[in-house]
Amino acid sequence: MGFRFQRRITLAPGIRLNLSKRGLGLSVGPRGASLSVGPSGVHGHAGIPGTGLAYRQKLNTLNRRASGASGSAGPSNSAAATLDVLLSQGEPLPVQLDIDAEGGIHYFHGDGTPMGDDEARVLRRHARESLREQLEQHCERLNADLDRLGRLHEETPFPGKNGYATQAFTDAPPPPPQKQQPAWWHSLWPPAKRRIKEENRRRQAAFEEAYRDWEWCKAEHDAAEFARHQRESEDVWHDPDAMEQTLRERLEEIDWPRETAIDFDLGSDVSTIAVDIELPGEDEMPDRYWAMPAKQVKLTPRKLSDTRQRKLYRDHVHGIAIRVLGAVFARLPTVQEARVSGYRQVTDPATGGERDQYLFSVKTTRTQWGKIHFDNLDQVDPVAAMEAFTLRRDMTKTGIFRDIEPFKLV
Repeated sequence: MGFRFQRRITLAPGIRLNLSKRGLGLSVGPRGASLSVGPSGVHGHAGIPGTGLAYRQKLNTLNRRASGASGSAGPSNSAAATLDVLLSQGEPLPVQLDIDAEGGIHYFHGDGTPMGDDEARVLRRHARESLREQLEQHCERLNADLDRLGRLHEETPFPGKNGYATQAFTDAPPPPPQKQQPAWWHSLWPPAKRRIKEENRRRQAAFEEAYRDWEWCKAEHDAAEFARHQRESEDVWHDPDAMEQTLRERLEEIDWPRETAIDFDLGSDVSTIAVDIELPGEDEMPDRYWAMPAKQVKLTPRKLSDTRQRKLYRDHVHGIAIRVLGAVFARLPTVQEARVSGYRQVTDPATGGERDQYLFSVKTTRTQWGKIHFDNLDQVDPVAAMEAFTLRRDMTKTGIFRDIEPFKLV
């Protein structure tokens, strides 16, 4: 086999498990309205989504009415009183939540303006159940995404699932213009009649241009789909370039939980392939589950044990290898043997610099690969599955890896 690594794919993650600022948005009421507080006072904003139409109204009247009941108040209390009145009257207000690493909630108005503590208390009083419902769903998503890290192999395709089903062009064509109809009096005023005709001509011209653009986009889409169907149905049997592009497209379509870099190259007779995978480090794995305390509007992190973290990492890196092997054998029908090695970047204690540490290196044939029950992958242990092939790996039962020498590319 004459391998030479010269193809690298950097695959972007499809699901990010880290909590990020403004990570959760919800609306207390319908979409399209918000509240902001600034130097010029408290203003309400509202609009019709998708139309570009909006209005802005100063809410001093509500401020005076709300603050009058509680005496003089500073800007924060005034804003909280205004918010209290608006929510009491059923005004729709979108809210952005920032969830920090400890599960604390920070509140923002829909336009990004931070809420004061008084405003946040008002919001929790009026919308506690809605907030808890949204946070509970967010908590479930976070935990599901974490669990998915250890079950990546369950999405591996059956090896006989090659070829490509073309995708239809889903963008709707632009609607025809609505022409203005002249009134009876336009015949008595020719300039007005000409303006209507000119406006109708302008609308028709704009429609025809938009329709031509739509037809062009559809033609490009259909041509690309036809070319991909041709490439994956016929060209992958004999054309190395088609094989490389097919594998690249398939790997890019996988919903990777973490950024993954893959080097690969085909053997000279296109029946073999070698793959090197740059794996994430253990420090990139989440270290906590999330829960919601009863009757509180917050999330509580639950620290994973070291053993549970190592098991999650162990299952994840083996699952990556299985997904890559699945893409190879499903999309490249001429490949009969695949070599896959996984490594990560570690600090060398002798030099203080970075080096590659190989965690596993596996060789398998198409016949061996086909013995996996792909209709029952939820019962497959990704770590044990690798042991059915020719494997180099030095790993303890608790998931601690030691260096190995990968299979040479000769």
